[in-house]
Amino acid sequence: MTHSKCHTIHASHQHLRWCRDHAPITTVAPGDTLEFSEMDAVCGQLSAQSTSADLATLDFERVNPIVGPIFVDGAEPGDALKVTLLGFNPSGWGWTGIIPGFGLLADEFPDPALNIWTYDRAMSAPTLFSSIAKIPLRPFCGIVGVEQAAPGEFSTLPPYATGGNLDTRDLTVGVEIYLPVQVRGALFSLGDPHCAQGDGEVCGTAIESPMGAAVKLDLVKGENLRFPRFVTHEPVTRHIDSRGYEATMGVGPDLMQASRDAVRGMIDRLIKLHGLSAEQAYMLCSVAGDLRINEIVDMPHVVVSFYMPRQIFE
Repeated sequence: MTHSKCHTIHASHQHLRWCRDHAPITTVAPGDTLEFSEMDAVCGQLSAQSTSADLATLDFERVNPIVGPIFVDGAEPGDALKVTLLGFNPSGWGWTGIIPGFGLLADEFPDPALNIWTYDRAMSAPTLFSSIAKIPLRPFCGIVGVEQAAPGEFSTLPPYATGGNLDTRDLTVGVEIYLPVQVRGALFSLGDPHCAQGDGEVCGTAIESPMGAAVKLDLVKGENLRFPRFVTHEPVTRHIDSRGYEATMGVGPDLMQASRDAVRGMIDRLIKLHGLSAEQAYMLCSVAGDLRINEIVDMPHVVVSFYMPRQIFE
């Protein structure tokens, strides 16, 4: 009879590029649990005392580190690595920033802006956005992935068919993520913890927060996935919508432009309704609102809407 083990994975085992040739830091068996110590999306470049000036000097070569890789015994190309998110150990603070040159409306927001958040480490209460809004906390890791079969090094900033920087808010506690294994041992890594995010992460950052995380790894032999998939065991759409939404739309022939128009419309709406600055509205859209494709088949135009839950303002 085999018994699962719990492994402590220290954040010092971090790297800034995906590469199939990285030596694994440890080997685990299917069914084992991994407890990652506190991870930080910017390698400690920001703190709870940081200001927007610190964003202007952010070193992008030290952004989105991932901790690993973990060799999973028995994992072979064609299998799927099943990752179950078990829990988080939050730090109690986080940040959201507008980083010059980054985000859906980067051309319209050239200057840095920063919001520092503080929150209950038990995550039992929303975090406050000034005196204007209350954001429920729903932690997840932005980066969940395994190594690619392709040779060379790959940035940790974009997502890939093997996972990576998926930035999908629904990959939270209790969710099971299935990743396509392309190399022997899978070579799993984790990183980029968030406290809350809207679908789209439109300004380029969520509530980024240093925290630890625990996951369980299992194998599904011969799954032959082309891309990741995930399973949730509770609703994902009713987290903050009991009072309905304000929604703005973008319509046109280009999906990206329609998305930009929908977000721009919500920024204007938040300025009008709540007296926010444009920078505040943009960051609030990124952490609390959802960008959704409503229609993509009635050519030549698509419809994209941005949904902002009214509940956070009450």
